[in-house]
Amino acid sequence: MSIVTRFPPSPTGYLHIGGARTALFNWLYARKMGGEMVLRIEDTDLERSTQEAVDVILSAMEWLGLGWNSGPFFQSRRTDRYKQIIQLLLDQGNAYHCFCSRERLDEIRESQRRAGEKPRYDHHCRDLGRVPDAGETAVIRFRNPVEGAVVFDDVVRGKVVIDNKEMDDLIIARSDGSPTYNLTVVVDDIDMGITHVVRGDDHTNNTPRQINIFRALGASLPIFAHVPLILGSDGQRLSKRHGAVSVLEYREMGILPEALLNYLVRLGWSHGDQEIFDLDEMIDLFDIKNINKAPASFDLDKLLWVNQHYLKIADTDRIGNELAKRLHKRGVGLCHGPKINEVVEVMRERASTLEEMADKILYLYAEFDEYNVAAADKHLTAEVVPLFEALTGKLEALNTWVTEEINKVIQQVVKDAGIKFARLALPLRVAISGDAATPSIDITVKLVGKERTLARIESAVKHIRERA
Repeated sequence: MSIVTRFPPSPTGYLHIGGARTALFNWLYARKMGGEMVLRIEDTDLERSTQEAVDVILSAMEWLGLGWNSGPFFQSRRTDRYKQIIQLLLDQGNAYHCFCSRERLDEIRESQRRAGEKPRYDHHCRDLGRVPDAGETAVIRFRNPVEGAVVFDDVVRGKVVIDNKEMDDLIIARSDGSPTYNLTVVVDDIDMGITHVVRGDDHTNNTPRQINIFRALGASLPIFAHVPLILGSDGQRLSKRHGAVSVLEYREMGILPEALLNYLVRLGWSHGDQEIFDLDEMIDLFDIKNINKAPASFDLDKLLWVNQHYLKIADTDRIGNELAKRLHKRGVGLCHGPKINEVVEVMRERASTLEEMADKILYLYAEFDEYNVAAADKHLTAEVVPLFEALTGKLEALNTWVTEEINKVIQQVVKDAGIKFARLALPLRVAISGDAATPSIDITVKLVGKERTLARIESAVKHIRERA
């Protein structure tokens, strides 16, 4: 049997972490088994679905590298097919028209609640056997079995048993004729040959209803795997306050796609204690049978740790190009600064994201307007002025602007003054970068360049004297 999975996002918003993980699990399993993944856009909610959301979803999938084999298919373009199936169910006696008003349905549900019963449709129109008159509207309900139970083996949850009496005669077509979710999903899964449905366990309640529709249509059932939801660190359902944002916002943050995929695969799946997986390892090791039953917790700090790992090993040219783009957005070019690849090699272990790295290297390519106040107050004091003056003279005399020679000069000034290295290094960092946190001082001075270093030391001395 050829394995076919599907990822069916609704274009009513962005692709979030939970959706991206579902896409990844489906993609990995299809690749692992030599199968295919179908991309389906479930846009039957015409009021809330937008082209902008479709574009964002497709961009996010492409950025993550989760390519699909078929699609994207749009449910909004398959209405005729759904109507054909709805008519088939009517003809078979597996569906019927319901004429009950909203007011009547509300009264029934309220009465059932007062009696301590589960609210459900009371089958009032189930056996009327009539169709709408001219100008009359009605919804169409699926005739759910009232005897027996739906039993299926979920790959993650195990055996699931739902009594048919617990299920409603769900609406499969609205009064305007438009099909509803549970009907369209089944039709699509049948037509697209879906063999495995891997989705969030918030869909578990829909599965028995859909299974009954599969059976009414005489179709084979796919294998179901319902994946536990992702929770925040407080145990609550993941939301923006936990850091759960659009996948493309993580791109803007400077998260690498391979880092996000690595992090996502560990949210609910594991292979021993291994934390880092390249894509080939993920494909080779992944199996839906090993998805954890317990919910996973989203941890932004862990994601940043994984991302830093990938920043350390990523191709230098690639990171340099990414940094150049981010500096360009800040209105900063690379022409007046060190080679970007040299900067990457120095900074790749000192930042968790590309955005953080771009922030930390701005001073190498553009002048800064002010010092970090706390750092300047602590380190730019009158005592360092003679040190800076001595250093300036020695730096001006250098014929080769290389790290080794710069280090010798700084060490000589420190020795002549009889002070500890940090007494000069920290003020010098603040003077030439605006802050006390930089790479080692000789490397920092080398990257800033001779002309800028001397000019910034002079500005720092002026700042100290003006403040005094």
